[in-house]
Amino acid sequence: MSGLPLRFLLGAILVAMFPVAAFMVSGATTETAPASTAEPATGATTVSGVALLRPREGLFVAGQPGAGDWSALAASGVRTVVNLRPEGELKGRDERAEVAAAGMRYVELPVSGPADITPENAKALSALLAQADGPVLVHCASGNRVGGLLAVAMAQNGMSTAQALEFGRSAGMKSIEGRAREVIEQAVERDAPARCVAARDTADPSQCAAGG
Repeated sequence: MSGLPLRFLLGAILVAMFPVAAFMVSGATTETAPASTAEPATGATTVSGVALLRPREGLFVAGQPGAGDWSALAASGVRTVVNLRPEGELKGRDERAEVAAAGMRYVELPVSGPADITPENAKALSALLAQADGPVLVHCASGNRVGGLLAVAMAQNGMSTAQALEFGRSAGMKSIEGRAREVIEQAVERDAPARCVAARDTADPSQCAAGG
């Protein structure tokens, strides 16, 4: 047999791969703002190339958007921007003015690091999301702090620990997961007696901790 079939097969693989590679390059370098007012698709990026995560409908998470990203985000439906970065991290940028110029509401909820992943801040973020009129973008530097705070918020809103942590990962949580887990588990332990009483009232003692 000649080598022709093998060369043909390799050629077919390269042809099939080329459009995918071209799409990846164009997606990373495009400078064109979204043309429609539909929400950005899962896996989309901003004009400057910052990844946009969508852990649920109407909620977007990102690292630090560029100064030129806001108009396109507003055009794609985002109505509120929640910034978790303290002012000192912004290096002189007036993000409030940038966001306002694009016609969106701007809110600051400073979360400096793991110590600020707290039940109080998670409740504050939940309240902001509940009050928002339309899609919300929440950002920090990379999405890590956003994901951690959202994990705690989701646990407060009834998700199991595993579900809440998975939600946090889908929203960018990485190295801060240990802190988020700690806060969630402390809340579970703190609330255990109340849950135990409720379980007894409903004839479900399996919900009580041993000796509860």
